[in-house]
Amino acid sequence: MPRRTDPKPTQSAQSTPPPTRATLTRQRVLRAAVELADAGGLETLSMRKLGEAVGVEAMSLYNHVANKEDLLDGMVDLVFGEVEPPVPGDDWRQAMRQRAISLRLALSRHRWAIGLMESRSTPGPATLRHHDAVLGCLRRAGFSLALTAHAVSVLDSYIYGFALQEKTLPFDSPEETAELADSIVSGFGADEYPYLVEIATAHVMRPGYAYGDEFTFGLDLILDGLGRAAR
Repeated sequence: MPRRTDPKPTQSAQSTPPPTRATLTRQRVLRAAVELADAGGLETLSMRKLGEAVGVEAMSLYNHVANKEDLLDGMVDLVFGEVEPPVPGDDWRQAMRQRAISLRLALSRHRWAIGLMESRSTPGPATLRHHDAVLGCLRRAGFSLALTAHAVSVLDSYIYGFALQEKTLPFDSPEETAELADSIVSGFGADEYPYLVEIATAHVMRPGYAYGDEFTFGLDLILDGLGRAAR
């Protein structure tokens, strides 16, 4: 009588090894913090939640970030790393225009970063490289030291100010903009606030209007003025 042998276990029946956990690094911690802040705002970010997001106890995070301020420094540095900086040889006007648009887009992705970008007392390497590239572009274009300082100040004030205003507006789309404008003007007579009614009905409520399109208009005005000052 042939000896009975147990059937060889199939692949599905064999135990599979547990997945290998990705090595925890400072970069991974920072990226997870940025994702949490993007999802719920900076006020919802805590070391406990961050630890849960990367699969470790909160205390393990301190092997990679010294404290909450160091965490914020690193998060801001990641955002600066997303911004397209000028490169040597770029035309200064086009470089400043593209940098401004890129910075505004980064701030729209990471709204928690508005108000933090220039507040850090210990900026990271991406932040320093970015600012040095901006200054270098203007200086190579012949801007005086004083005019370079003026240019950076007025450009950044405009970019951050516009991003802050966008963040606080009570609408996100052209449709919501038109609905809000219609709701406001319907609450009073046209003869009471004639110019508000005019701009709402003849401009804001027109199909395709988007408040964000105002950004490049103001930006070009600033760049035109800087060009005249440089000449």
